[in-house]
Amino acid sequence: METQQFKDLINEKSAAEIEELALKINTLMTYYRCAMYEVETKFKVLNEQLSLQHEHNPIESIKTRIKSINSIYEKLGRKSLPVNLDSIENNMYDVAGIRVICGFIDDIYMLADCLVQQDDIRLIERKDYIKNPKPNGYRSLHLIVEIPIFLCDEKKYIKVEVQLRTISMESWANLEHRLRYKKNLSPELTQKTEESLLKCAENSILIDEKMQEVRNLIEK
Repeated sequence: METQQFKDLINEKSAAEIEELALKINTLMTYYRCAMYEVETKFKVLNEQLSLQHEHNPIESIKTRIKSINSIYEKLGRKSLPVNLDSIENNMYDVAGIRVICGFIDDIYMLADCLVQQDDIRLIERKDYIKNPKPNGYRSLHLIVEIPIFLCDEKKYIKVEVQLRTISMESWANLEHRLRYKKNLSPELTQKTEESLLKCAENSILIDEKMQEVRNLIEK
């Protein structure tokens, strides 16, 4: 379903203008997909290289996603930002997203460091929700990076959001997301649910830390 922001964007435009706008939107989304593929490839290469050095694959899985244009316009509208293509490029950091799932906490930081040290990567922002979890218990390492994509006649830098998590962080985040959107919960039940989810997050990080200790012991 079209958002109101999208309807406003095409309101009173001619068929030719709407067609031109659609082409520009598709072109921009293609740029984001290309940038996402570039970062994904970098992680796959790192996984192969590091598996030789450390005798295990640091990456368990990689997930990618591109925000829909409606979701993008809704977010711009919520933030009271201009709803146009320039605004997307200037204000949206998470149009293209990659989630890297690792077995151990140390692997997260190793991969992040290896990525941002590459000379074609620009680190825009880093938020460590592992060392500084969100109040609800959410943990993950977030990076915003810019990477060049090479077109026929130009080079463009495109932003990509990278999230790195352990398996347990990913499981908790997925289940928390499902439960958070349960409707018609009383305030009392909502509070109890939040407290229980926070406790689960605390137990989850304890498991990650203990597994890291076991791994360190074995490797030493």
